[in-house]
Amino acid sequence: MTMKRFALATVTLSATIAAHGQIYQWQDERNKTVISDRLPTGQVRQQRTLEAAAPAPASSEAAKTLADRDMEFRKRQKESREAAEKGDADRRASAQRQEGCEAARSALQTLQSGDRVAMHDSKGERYYLDDTQREEEIAKARQAVQANCR
Repeated sequence: MTMKRFALATVTLSATIAAHGQIYQWQDERNKTVISDRLPTGQVRQQRTLEAAAPAPASSEAAKTLADRDMEFRKRQKESREAAEKGDADRRASAQRQEGCEAARSALQTLQSGDRVAMHDSKGERYYLDDTQREEEIAKARQAVQANCR
């Protein structure tokens, strides 16, 4: 961990020194303009020291205040949380539809099997379906399959 901190400090320090360095411009003996971060050597016709200006922001993103960036971050966080909640709700609803579909298909299969089917009345007593009741229950089960299995 100390090595990482040392490397980070070195990079930060060198970037700071480079950003605050001076730039020199001069014309050499052949009348050629030279721009450098080092002092000229030898014969110089004209020498000028240029101030290194901070680079201008490349986009409006750099010009935004910390409060604006924080507000945008919180907005993006809220949107992603809402999208995740919506996705969870959609998955739960899909799972419930799937369970309803499977239950309706199972009920239809049981009714169409030809075995005796027992139901319970409002008093809780068991009774067996006759053929007309079976056909009515099959029609209801088919409607449930169509409604739940899309």
